Amino acid sequence: MTQRLVIAIDGPSGSGKSTTSRAVAQRLGLAYLDTGAMYRAVTCAFLDAGVDPSDTAGVIASTLGANLEISTDPDDQWVRVNGTDVTQRIREQEVSTKVSAVSTVPECRADLVARQRAIIDAAPAGIVAEGRDITTVVAPDADLRLLLTADPEIRMARRKLDLDGEVDAAALADQVLRRDSDDSKLVNFTTAADGVIHLDCTYLTLEQTIDAVLALAGAR
Repeated sequence: MTQRLVIAIDGPSGSGKSTTSRAVAQRLGLAYLDTGAMYRAVTCAFLDAGVDPSDTAGVIASTLGANLEISTDPDDQWVRVNGTDVTQRIREQEVSTKVSAVSTVPECRADLVARQRAIIDAAPAGIVAEGRDITTVVAPDADLRLLLTADPEIRMARRKLDLDGEVDAAALADQVLRRDSDDSKLVNFTTAADGVIHLDCTYLTLEQTIDAVLALAGAR
């Protein structure tokens, strides 16, 4: 890369945005930011503090007070909160079912958005940042903004594959469809905003999706 490049990739759960974003960052030599991991890490923080998910004030306090560290190296992903490594824990079912307690609260989103913008601004060569409101709220001025979507059945199948099949149908629907429904009350990640390119990857393989994004990045 000869100039700084910021790519923002939005989309619902299971659309492939995380895997695609990380691969694109690796191939372009850019940093990578998984904003969803930040919401999950803060979820660990409020759970560890004994805060009930229904205690909005407690969730906000835990979020604003969290010492949050996250790797932007696509080859070495980790996340820590309050000095504890939660890289594996954030993918566990308990966190997945309770992360909406953070993501649906405007005060929590505002705090994390500010942190995300600071990380994006600090990436010298550029960054691929992905998450539910990256293209419209966090990085609306990104050089390339994409919305990745796929049919619900395909998204659930992909998420089940990510979890090695170790989740029942109800839990899978909760992780993919219920969370999408909850988060859509605050952010739109199903319709491309002006200037955002919509890429439907329902019938694309992962490699085809990556190639499509790389082609669009090259055109910039």
